[in-house]
Amino acid sequence: MDIDEAVSVTQDRLAEEGGTMADLLGHFRKWISPILVGGPEWERIIECARKLPVTMGALPFGFELPLDEQRPVADFGVSLASGTRAAKCFRERARSDETDETARTIARLFGQMDAEHSPLREIVGRKVMLEYDVGSARDSECSRPGMFLRPGERPIIGARGQENDVGVVVDALVSSAGWERKAAERENVERAYLAQPEDTRMDSFGVFPSRSRAIRLAIMGFKAQQELFSYLEETGWPGEIPAVDSVISRFRERVNIVRTGANIDVREEGLGPTLGLTLIVKQRYTKGSRYWLDGLTDWDPFLEALSHEDVVVPEKLAALAGWVSRPTTLFAKSGRYVLLRGIHHIKLVISGNQLRKAKAYVFMVLSGAVSF
Repeated sequence: MDIDEAVSVTQDRLAEEGGTMADLLGHFRKWISPILVGGPEWERIIECARKLPVTMGALPFGFELPLDEQRPVADFGVSLASGTRAAKCFRERARSDETDETARTIARLFGQMDAEHSPLREIVGRKVMLEYDVGSARDSECSRPGMFLRPGERPIIGARGQENDVGVVVDALVSSAGWERKAAERENVERAYLAQPEDTRMDSFGVFPSRSRAIRLAIMGFKAQQELFSYLEETGWPGEIPAVDSVISRFRERVNIVRTGANIDVREEGLGPTLGLTLIVKQRYTKGSRYWLDGLTDWDPFLEALSHEDVVVPEKLAALAGWVSRPTTLFAKSGRYVLLRGIHHIKLVISGNQLRKAKAYVFMVLSGAVSF
């Protein structure tokens, strides 16, 4: 059984369970430390998840955990694919409720993916990742989620002349968000691609409809520090390169860094001043059969390296170390499931020429069709 078949089986079985993602998350609360997500903060996530169909649990979901923040807050992330039960739910909402901007945004995006001979689908497939600003939101409302597309079907690699692919993905996200196209913004994204060295890839494109306008790019695969620094200079990043050098050098002294990734915000006027760094200690390959499997100690060296940074809250780091677990067998009325928990990546955020934030992106994967 391939991954798509396993997801379909899991969705069908979750549909038998009924309810929403809030009901599903309720079963997992015991595995989530209150140091990472506190009681009131958990209730905000649950309130947001009540608007999501339970069948979304068949694709990866998880949390963004700010390790620099004393408060036990978290943002919530889910995945969605066109042509699925969950997608049908959003399409129906878009038709029946003109005020549901999230459903309308998703329906617009899936309309492009599902079109015959869709160039977007040829690049990114049928999946979109949604990130809800729950913990980081300034009000009590569950705002429109950020949307991320990954070029998994046709990877966008540096120095391969894929400017057209870049434009297709950017135009799709911009139009789905309901924004007007801006030529300068699109040109700046293409310029960011053209500056990429060989053997780097645009790992994801994102927009946040509820935040100030920008295109979030994740460029992965920089082999050396100087390669990254040259890229930042060529793209016109307004920050100080020595600040980036200082952060990466500190970590290289403590742990083996395989590759480095950069998260940049592209705007009409150029790149934003904030830089996200992803220091890769374990390579993940999207098409790999063991993509979601972490060894229990894989992250220990990086967490130890992170513990030396003043910005990190020690109690949160200790709680995070217990997140990774062996596959867990669960039983429900529709049968047996297997749950995986792990750390996908940790992002270091540089702003004001200092390391200001550290965020852990942790995941859960639930399957009713996979055995271990």
